[in-house]
Amino acid sequence: MSQFFDIHPENPQQRLIYQTVEIIRNGGVAVFPTDSAYAIGCQLGDKKAHDRICRIRKLDKHHNFTLLCRDLAELGTYARVDNPDFRLLKHNTPGPYTFILPATSEVPRRLMHPKRKSIGLRVPANPIALALLEEMGEPLMSVTLILPGSELPLTDPHDIRERLEHSVDVIVDGGFCGLEPTTVVDLTGPLPELMRQGKGDFAPFEPA
Repeated sequence: MSQFFDIHPENPQQRLIYQTVEIIRNGGVAVFPTDSAYAIGCQLGDKKAHDRICRIRKLDKHHNFTLLCRDLAELGTYARVDNPDFRLLKHNTPGPYTFILPATSEVPRRLMHPKRKSIGLRVPANPIALALLEEMGEPLMSVTLILPGSELPLTDPHDIRERLEHSVDVIVDGGFCGLEPTTVVDLTGPLPELMRQGKGDFAPFEPA
C-alpha cells in the first residue's frame, strides 16, 4: 500500500517533501505532479526502481527516461551544453520542455540513447517537483504517467491512487494536472529540432 501525501501546489509542506524524498532514496517509486502532466519517477541510478517503472508502464528497455533537474547548473552536470544552447535553455527554463542533449559520463549508460549517447533533461516549473529535486540534491529519473492501453496521462490524484496504490510507494496529490506532455526539443544537431509538440511553444527555438 502506497503513501498518499496531499501537498500544497504552491507552498509545499517541507515535512511531506522530506518524507517523500526519504521513500525515494530507500528505493521507492513515486508519482508526482509537474508543470505538464503527472510523472512517475525514482532515484537516479536505482536500477530496481527503474525496472519497476518499466513494468508498471510496460516499457521496453530502450524507452527514454527524462532526468528532471532543479536548475541549469545541475542540468549542466549531466549534459554537454554549448554557449548558443545555454542561452536558449536560460530563456526557456524552467518550463514544459524536454531537451535532448549529449550526455556526460555522470549519466548511467542504460539511460542514454545507445547510439547517440544523448539524454533528455528538463527543469520543471512546478513548486512540488522543484521542492522534491531540491531535497533530493540530484535529478530524478521520470516518465509521463501514461498507463498501458491509454493515450493520455492520468490527471486525477484519486484516480491515480485507485489504480496504482499497490504498485508504487508514494503518490503526491498536488491537485489536478495537465494532459499535455512536454514539448521535446533536440539540441544535438546544428539547429534545434522539434521532436514532439506538447505544452511548450516551439517558436523560441525556430531560426530567426
